[in-house]
Amino acid sequence: MDLAFSKEDLAFRDEVRAFVADKYDEDLRWKMSQSKNGYLDKEGQLKWQKALYEKGWAAPNWPKEFGGPGWTAAQKYLFDLEMSAAGTPIVSPMGLKMVAPVIMAFGNDEQKKRFLPPILASDVWWCQGYSEPGSGSDLASLSMKCEDKGDHYLLNGSKIWTTHAQWADWMFNLVRTKPGGKPQEGISFILVDMKTPGITVRPLPTLDDPVDGQQEVNQVFYEDVRVPKENLIGKENEGWTYAKYLLEFERGNAYGPGLRRALMKLRKIAKQERAGAGVLYEDPDFRAKLEDLDVQISAMEFTELRIFSAMSAGQRPGPESSMLKCRGTELQQGISELMVEAIGTKAHPFIRNTWERPNEERPVPDYAAPVAPYYLNLRKASIYAGSNEIQRNIMAKLVLGL
Repeated sequence: MDLAFSKEDLAFRDEVRAFVADKYDEDLRWKMSQSKNGYLDKEGQLKWQKALYEKGWAAPNWPKEFGGPGWTAAQKYLFDLEMSAAGTPIVSPMGLKMVAPVIMAFGNDEQKKRFLPPILASDVWWCQGYSEPGSGSDLASLSMKCEDKGDHYLLNGSKIWTTHAQWADWMFNLVRTKPGGKPQEGISFILVDMKTPGITVRPLPTLDDPVDGQQEVNQVFYEDVRVPKENLIGKENEGWTYAKYLLEFERGNAYGPGLRRALMKLRKIAKQERAGAGVLYEDPDFRAKLEDLDVQISAMEFTELRIFSAMSAGQRPGPESSMLKCRGTELQQGISELMVEAIGTKAHPFIRNTWERPNEERPVPDYAAPVAPYYLNLRKASIYAGSNEIQRNIMAKLVLGL
């Protein structure tokens, strides 16, 4: 793997920087700097994603035949690096990075024509229906009932921890179409229009207690929801295969650039916080923790580059995505913990609406306001997409052969 960038790569990097300077306006920058969970409100998310779409950059990992930009591995890396360095919004992954690869791989031609273009354009917002109450990380134990009623399916049950379900137009669901037998058998993958009668979305308050624009997770209830049979992806009772394929993409995201950005923010905080007669950044004990994280992030970046280089040659993320998920989320949590340590007692005052412009009565500096809420929000990182304990089991079995 050649890590030297060509003149063309560097010209592309400059093009990305120019795009960010033009489209990442002051309002988006302020909201991202004060976000409690790494997202904007829906209006802001769509504004940013539409700008990427108009540039042809909405889906860096999509094949060119479906609207991807056809970038090299180096271009993808530089794009992620520059976006993270600028602190741009996270692109909502549910449509572009999760359900779209499943539709491309297992959907029929009509489904590809119907769903992929509006996903690419961010005209349709998606959410994920995997987790259920009582199932925990044992996804195969899901119980949402899906009955065959001849010309349609009838769904009853509940999905939980559903990110941005309150905004969603569609949900991709794992449902049980055949009871009994091995738990992984009898699961199907189905797409559901969220406007269908019988669907109820209820917010789940989290410890970061966000205002409406930042509220993130929900529980979704299905009561006699009729779903057309043409919304089934692939074959009945083979949804477990499609679910595992999707999770490779959910777990195999690039963590390195985002971690590098978070570390840069932590350094800036440490250079502003006082410690004795100087600043915290000069404290040897704190610096040791900071530099240890830096080394771990560098190792993470090189591991990602090896895996993504293989992906650019046509390989799937595979079980190695579990390794990225474990290390990436643990480093996210480690940085957030050190941020809380850095601001000390400034973590105590709770700013409910961090997006409000600061005034004289705001008890903490701007940089400190979202730190504690973001730390609390990131407790979920080692649980979602399959808990890290489950990921280690996957690596032991499929990578190490134990």
